[in-house]
Amino acid sequence: MDKLPGPVREKLQISPKLDSEHPPASPADRYYRALATGDLKSLQVLTDRYYEDVNLVFEISKNEMEWQVKSQAFYGLSGLWSLEYKQELSTPLCTAAARGHAACVRHLLHHRADPDLAPGGWAPLHEACRGGHAACVELLLEHKADPNLRSDEGLAPLHLCTTRDSLRCAELLLSHGATIDLPSEDSGETALHVAARHGLYDHAHLYLQHRASVDSRSARGETALGLLCGQALASTEEALRLCRLLVVHGASLEARDELRRSPPHEACGAANAALARFLLGRGADVNAIDYNGISPLGCVLQAAAFKRELRPHLVVQLLLNHGSQKIWPPAFVKVLRTCAAMPEIIEILINSYSQIPISEKWAEAVPEEVLQQHQLFYDSFFRLSGTVRCLQHLCRSAIRKKFGRKCHCLIPLLPVPKPLLDYLLLEPEGVL
Repeated sequence: MDKLPGPVREKLQISPKLDSEHPPASPADRYYRALATGDLKSLQVLTDRYYEDVNLVFEISKNEMEWQVKSQAFYGLSGLWSLEYKQELSTPLCTAAARGHAACVRHLLHHRADPDLAPGGWAPLHEACRGGHAACVELLLEHKADPNLRSDEGLAPLHLCTTRDSLRCAELLLSHGATIDLPSEDSGETALHVAARHGLYDHAHLYLQHRASVDSRSARGETALGLLCGQALASTEEALRLCRLLVVHGASLEARDELRRSPPHEACGAANAALARFLLGRGADVNAIDYNGISPLGCVLQAAAFKRELRPHLVVQLLLNHGSQKIWPPAFVKVLRTCAAMPEIIEILINSYSQIPISEKWAEAVPEEVLQQHQLFYDSFFRLSGTVRCLQHLCRSAIRKKFGRKCHCLIPLLPVPKPLLDYLLLEPEGVL
């Protein structure tokens, strides 16, 4: 029995920019241009004249400049630009949906365009969701597009709702039967994971209203809360708001991923003091240990050099005021090697001990330029070698030992001036 013929294929050579001075000559090029620009009138004429079957496939060829990183031995520190030949497959419906041209999408669907045809691996619904084009999404779903269809990368349309503009797309998908907890094929992430990764509060709220599993695990064992806590989101307030939402809906504060890291590990590793404070205030374990034996304090110290703009010393101070175990004194020289350029961290850590033997050899761990840049602090630091701390400091240590993990809430209740409260809470002063 003969096979049914597949969709008609049209080959196109596409330039990076559409040239208005030299309009395309062939019907295929004119048809593509009408779709790309949303020119419904031209599209109608070309459909009637050349393309009654709108389920054709475009073979699009592009010449694009790409930056190629090369070996330093041959090209120095940079690299070179090279012209790369690329070919992709698309359909008229995919092209129109990706650009949000709802009128063109409607025209194609009325001419029996297949809403699930995806020769390039992405169906029209994927393209519309990626662009946040709700009107196109609605039209496609009304014409029976599959709301759970996976792309070649294993992503369903809900996984592609990654911007605030895509909220209406997510609402439409769910109202047309999209599976709320469908995991992506590779990462195993659900729509709630995606919302957490991108800091999308309204999306997460929508998914939880549709009974999304708040502690669903990805392929790496991550929950949405753990994923959120590890993100470097632009808005701390938005992240905190989303964190509260997940916790109110029952997200576990102690959920561990494949590396045995909990949300506090992730928040501290991201130097996010606001999230760490919220989690600890909800009772998260300040001394949780991951697979490598690292605590939340260890996480922030490891990441501090790369997060200086986030003021990681605030996280260190917060953890110690919530009862974090101190750094093992013989290992302090390792902290100096990684955090010497942030004397606030060194000061807070040193002041968390009643007494710690400071070796003059520790100076070797501090780069010369750092010693010069923070000379006042390090002069005071190394003067403590072989001496006993002052009585005021010893009194602070005694009070902190008495209050233990409640320092953060009991010290502010003491009837003493604010400068003394700051001193008791390890507020850095710039000298020891």
